[in-house]
This record gives sequence, structure tokens and C-alpha cells, in this order.
Amino acid sequence: MYINLKGHLMRVCFYTLGCKVNLNETGALEQMFRSAGFTIVPEGEEADVFVVNSCTVTNFGDQKSRKWLRRAKRENPGAVTVLTGCYPQAFPEEAAQFMEADLVCGNGDRKAILDNVLKLLDGHERIVAIAPHAKGERFEELPVERFETHTRAFIKVEDGCNRQCAYCVIPRARGPVRSRSEESILAELRQLAASGYREVVLSAISLPSYGLDTGTNLVELVEKCARVKGIERIRLGSLDPDMLTPEYITRLAAVDKLCPQYHLSLQSGCSATLRRMRRVYTAEQYAEVVRQLRAAYGDRPVSFTTDCICGFPGETEEDFRESCAFLKEIGFLKVHVFPYSRRSGTPAYDFPDQVHEREKQARSREMNAIAEDIRREVLAGCEGSEDDVLLETPLSGTLFTGYTRLYVPVVVSAPGHKSGEIVHKRKQLYGVFGLSTLHSKKSRSKSQLPVELQRHIEHGICEEDLRVSLALLQHLVVLRHHLQGADIVEEGVAEYRIQHGVQRGGFAITLRLPSIALLGIQDSHQRGADPVNLMQGKFHKPIGGRVEQVVLARDADHLGRQDAPSH
Repeated sequence: MYINLKGHLMRVCFYTLGCKVNLNETGALEQMFRSAGFTIVPEGEEADVFVVNSCTVTNFGDQKSRKWLRRAKRENPGAVTVLTGCYPQAFPEEAAQFMEADLVCGNGDRKAILDNVLKLLDGHERIVAIAPHAKGERFEELPVERFETHTRAFIKVEDGCNRQCAYCVIPRARGPVRSRSEESILAELRQLAASGYREVVLSAISLPSYGLDTGTNLVELVEKCARVKGIERIRLGSLDPDMLTPEYITRLAAVDKLCPQYHLSLQSGCSATLRRMRRVYTAEQYAEVVRQLRAAYGDRPVSFTTDCICGFPGETEEDFRESCAFLKEIGFLKVHVFPYSRRSGTPAYDFPDQVHEREKQARSREMNAIAEDIRREVLAGCEGSEDDVLLETPLSGTLFTGYTRLYVPVVVSAPGHKSGEIVHKRKQLYGVFGLSTLHSKKSRSKSQLPVELQRHIEHGICEEDLRVSLALLQHLVVLRHHLQGADIVEEGVAEYRIQHGVQRGGFAITLRLPSIALLGIQDSHQRGADPVNLMQGKFHKPIGGRVEQVVLARDADHLGRQDAPSH
């Protein structure tokens, strides 16, 4: 046990940027520190040690890491600060010069972090320990027995990437492909099942590359994971479409425990742009893989998510339009849209025909709007279907947020169940307003708003006020000084009144929505909740933030009269 000067157990705070692999590695570090007697504390609390697990995909990620550590050092001058992860590994000389970090280390030998922190706590001078990746380097085992804030478990099965995409610095940060042994993965999977986890996500830097260095492959791993008792759902991280052969597709579709949701990395729907990016497939080949996957599942539903970059060097307006059209052709459940970030250390940094920042942002906004329209159509197609739901955040004694096998976000009534369990439910959509249509700062006429809202505007309000109001309701965010009341006005319908600064020219709005949402608001009042995003369990600032759609689901047989919508 390690005791600080106040007589308390040493406290450590972690800040994680980037991908699911980083989240997994942070979970392993937390477990390591906890086993040594440290207390893990959230952001905003005092701590003796602050650790940033950095992401270096963009320059902004590096800036966030430095900014967070500077603030931690300023507010806790006696604390030990640690900068680890992809940023120091990819740019060791630059990271070493960041003097606010007492320990600077890369992605290798993570187990040494605890020992080095203890040395620093005992008065050791500053430590810089960044070892370059070496040929023949082995996978570093960092098992995790429990994820404190997650209902699904993440297992890291591979590290490194052998590809050389023009925009990406990750091979420099992560080194070559290194696969974890099947025996180690299955042992951790059995441990997680014994701990109560029912869904596991296989994560990696280059997931489809698993086994390239050991003589096996990802499909064989999935088939073996599916035999582990207690694990009911397996979900895959990001996949490269060119690595999914017809044989692999057929075998994956035959694994019942595998969630039929595929995150297929796209980056652009324009083949000319993909060539400049040095991706190894065309848009046409990508579409063929999607077709083969849908054919393999037959009448069973399958969903697709992806990432897409706007404004890559040389992308013309025609290229951009082609990419947008491709998103519509595929019909993605979710698209993560990014404006191209010019990353030093990558070939694309010096490419000609760089797209102006304003144009990149404009294209990103437009593609986001298109992607949200597509998402609404895909979600609407889920209405009335049945699926298994992994219960996540409880909103009341019987209501939970959760995700279906297709990765559709829902709210379900599940009396007698708890977070982490899987239940079978029928889905029905409630009040999905498509808030991306309100993102523009340009004012919109009342007639352009959803019909459900037109009828209930009591005073003339600006679009920003309306957007904020919708954010509060759509995410069940409780701001008690804004929320004036919510009453059941008829079976299954609640009337919400939000009022803000009316005497000073503000707004008041009344919305009639399904009363299923009322339970979350009432429950949060009973617990004395501060303004909190109940969907994510995190503090949330709706103004200026991106508003995601939420699909609410119900099983009428398990709902009482008050919270069962009548239509």
C-alpha cells in the first residue's frame, strides 16, 4: 500500500485519447495500479499521479495531451505526471521536450510504468523511457479482468500495422503486426465470462491482420471465442474490406454469437481519392464485399458502420459528391466523418492540392448531414423488429439504455434485470427528430420543423434555443432550473415544459412526447442529479455539442399503463 502525505491511499487519474485499443490498455494500467494499492479517481479530483494515454492520429490529439497534463501539473504541483502512448512513440524527441511530464514513455513495456511512477514518488529525477519498435518484437500481454465503467468487455488481440496509408502515422507509433496467442485470448475470455460479461469486443490496431505473423487468422479466432461458455455476443472492431475473402465472409456469417454489425473502414467513397490515400481497394470492391456479406446473411439483418475523411489532398468537388453518393448506396447505420487533418510525419503532409480548411469543414458538415439522413432511414427500418439488447445505463427501476446486436441504441423496459444482462425485445421508434437538420445557424421557418414540434411552440424562439431544448429532451438531460414540469396528459403521452428567460426575451416551449422518457427525468430528480447526460452517464453541455439520435424501444407486455405509449 502507498500512502500520500495526507494519510490516504495514493490516488491516480487516467485520461485516455483515441481508439478502443487505448481504452483497453488504460483498463490494464488501472488494474495494475489498483492491484498495487492505488485508488482510481475521475477527472476533476485531486490525485498524486496523472497519466495521459495519448493518441497521435492528428496534431490535435497531441495538443490535447499536452494541455491536459499542463493543467494537471498546474493544479497539482506535487503530483507525478505521465505521458505515454502513441504520441511519444511516434515523436520521441518532441515528447521528451515536454517538461510538464515527469515520465515519458511509449507503447512498449507498459508494465514498467508503475515501477517508474513509484521511483518518481520516492524522489527519482525525471524519466524518459521510449524504446523504438524492433523487428521480431512480441505482443505485450496486458490482460484485463474487469472494466469498471463498461457493460461489455474489450480484448486486445493484436498490435501494429503493416500498411502504409498516406495519411496515417500509426505504423510509426505501433510498429509491425504482432498477434496475441489464442491461448491467452481464450483464457482472458473465460475470466471475463466468469466475471459476468456477456458481450466482448475484439479490438486491435489492424484486426483483420490477426494471425499474419503466427499462421492463424481472425476467423479461426472468432470461431474459437464463440465456444467459450457464458459469452453470448462477440463484436468485431474495425475491418479492412479487402481482407474479407468470400470464405471468411461465409464462415463469419455462420457464427451465431457474432453480432451482425461490421465496421468496414472506408475513408472515401471515391476510388480516385482512395488511390491517393494509398488504400488497397476501390469503392467498387468495397461495395462488392458489402453485397457478399448481405448475401451470406440472407434474410437475417446486418448493419454497417464506417469512417470517412473529407478534404483529403486533391479531392475535387466531384470526388466529394461521389463519396457522398457512395454512403447513400451502402446505407450505413453510422458514419464517423472527419475533415482531413494534415499530419506531420506522413506522406500526405507534403501532397500538392491541399484543400483549404474552410472547405474541409464545409464538406464535413454536409457529409455529416447526409450520414444522419441515412442513419434515420436505417433506424426507421428497424421499427417493429425483434433483437437482443445488452442492458447498459439504468434510467429508472425498470428502464435501461442498451444496444442491439446490430448496434442500434435503444431504451427498453426490463423489470427484474440489471445492467450487463441481455434481454430479447421488440423495437419501436419514438420521437427520433433528426436533430442534424437543426445544426445550421441559419434560422429556419416553423414549417421546416418536424410536425410534432410545430404544434407545441408557445412563443417565437430562435433555432438555437429549439436545438438546445431538443437536446435536453432527446438525451433526458436534467437541467432543473429550465425544466418547469412534466405531466402525464393522456395514456402514454407526457407534456414537457421548458422555460428559459422568457421575461428577458428568452423562450418557453411545450412538447408532447411519449411518457417513457418521463421516468428517466423523475428518477434523476429523486436521486438529486445535477445536470447530467443520462444516456452516457457523463456531464454534458448541449449548447454547441453534437446531438446524436436516440431510438427508444419498448415491450408493451412489460410496461405499466402510465409508461406504455398508445401508438
